[in-house]
Amino acid sequence: MLANIITDILTDADLGFPILLMVVLIAIFMTIVAYSTFYERKVAAWIQDRYGPNRAGPKGLLQPLADGGKFFLKEDFLPDHADAPLFILAPGLAFVVAMLGIAVIPWGGTLQWFGSEPIPVQVASIDIGLVYLLALGAMSVYGVTLGAWASNNKYSFYGAMRAAAQTLSYEVPLGLAILVAVLASGALRLEDIVANQVASTWNVFLHPIAFLLMFICALAETNRLPFDLVECEQELVGGFHTEYSSMKFALFFLGEYGHMIVSAGFMVALFFGGWQPIPWLGWLTESTAWWAVAMRIGVYFAKVVAFIFVFMWIRWTLPRFRFDQLLNLAWKGLVPMGLALVAWAGVLAYAGEEGLRAFGPRSYWAPIGEIVLLVAGMIVVKAVTRVPTGRQANLPPVAAAS
Repeated sequence: MLANIITDILTDADLGFPILLMVVLIAIFMTIVAYSTFYERKVAAWIQDRYGPNRAGPKGLLQPLADGGKFFLKEDFLPDHADAPLFILAPGLAFVVAMLGIAVIPWGGTLQWFGSEPIPVQVASIDIGLVYLLALGAMSVYGVTLGAWASNNKYSFYGAMRAAAQTLSYEVPLGLAILVAVLASGALRLEDIVANQVASTWNVFLHPIAFLLMFICALAETNRLPFDLVECEQELVGGFHTEYSSMKFALFFLGEYGHMIVSAGFMVALFFGGWQPIPWLGWLTESTAWWAVAMRIGVYFAKVVAFIFVFMWIRWTLPRFRFDQLLNLAWKGLVPMGLALVAWAGVLAYAGEEGLRAFGPRSYWAPIGEIVLLVAGMIVVKAVTRVPTGRQANLPPVAAAS
């Protein structure tokens, strides 16, 4: 009797299995978030030729536990004249919004066990999965903005203003890059986009410039260097988190790492074939056995960890932009390029609908056209960019000394 009840729950594609998968994914998500702090310090040490954390446990592997204990024991500070309810709510909002994104990502294809029908390895298979993730990305700025405003601190508020401007600016080219992948796949469901790539080839090979555009926007959306103007220490003390301490401070940065994980998972689904280990590999992607699903989930998370490494590598390699450079890059560089890429993808999609398969959005003309557009854009930028001289253009020339 009990065995039958457990089997019914595990094979229930509408409620039982999604709840089980959600518990497993949250456990994996929290582990990766916790060890991302250790991972980042190790990456920084590797780049700077240091050892990194190596005292807490073997090879320093218990460092995240030590850091968590430290944050729990630090003084929980509440500034005078702060808006206490919003000040407390903001860190939790930043973390929860980041975690919600894992629900619509297709982690492992379909599963059949205990004689069940095929079950999608996805917490929520919804028609608007892409729109859902974009909405969550837009909501990520609310935690930062509320926390800064509630702090009643001008440095924090400057950080919030920057966060709002930066997020709104980079959502535009981000949406354009995603639209290229949608036109190439003809679907809004993430699992359908992954299935199209598994059946043919990965979108990163067909639309490499669109992927590069999305990756740059993901750096800005997650407040990672060289786009971390929201918490620029040289200008804003600590930015939006200046007044935060203890676990409230920790939740903001756990939310940042969580946002990195979801952004990486999003890019893997759109451009890197999801759970497919390498392009054109069919045997692992076709099996619905539990061991094949476990391997596909492992492949997906391996790709996510690789993306997180690149995020961290860039942080410890490139210097920070000025804020005017950050906005100029978005509105004068990425947005025009994104519009050109969408126009090219639309032309190819129309050609494919008209029966010209050799010119469709999944043909070799797609990357050729994108590279031509990138080169043309670079030529235009080079032609119209004024060489910096250190003087304003409207100042009269300096008179020659007599």
